[in-house]
Amino acid sequence: MNKEEIGKLKPGARVRVWERIQDGEKERETPFEGIVIARKHGTEPGASFTVRASIQNIGVEKVYPIHSPMLKRIEFLEVPKRIKRSKLYYLRDLPVRRIREKLRKLYK
Repeated sequence: MNKEEIGKLKPGARVRVWERIQDGEKERETPFEGIVIARKHGTEPGASFTVRASIQNIGVEKVYPIHSPMLKRIEFLEVPKRIKRSKLYYLRDLPVRRIREKLRKLYK
């Protein structure tokens, strides 16, 4: 990831993360689309970010290392203009409809 992408990677951003997956000898790319709810340890080698998505009404979270070679690319679908919290863990307890209502205010 370059510095521009790392700078855009904020809590509240809707992203599509393309990751490489090994199936035996084959390698393929799969997307995971969701909301960044946390980012930890800045830009150091152990830095990571957490992406949360709701798949068939079940919450799924994935933690990705920022400097992982298994990340192909990150597409930013929406980036918040202002965010008041560094961790959005409270979104875990809300239904999808309420999450959309809360985050809609951030993208304006």
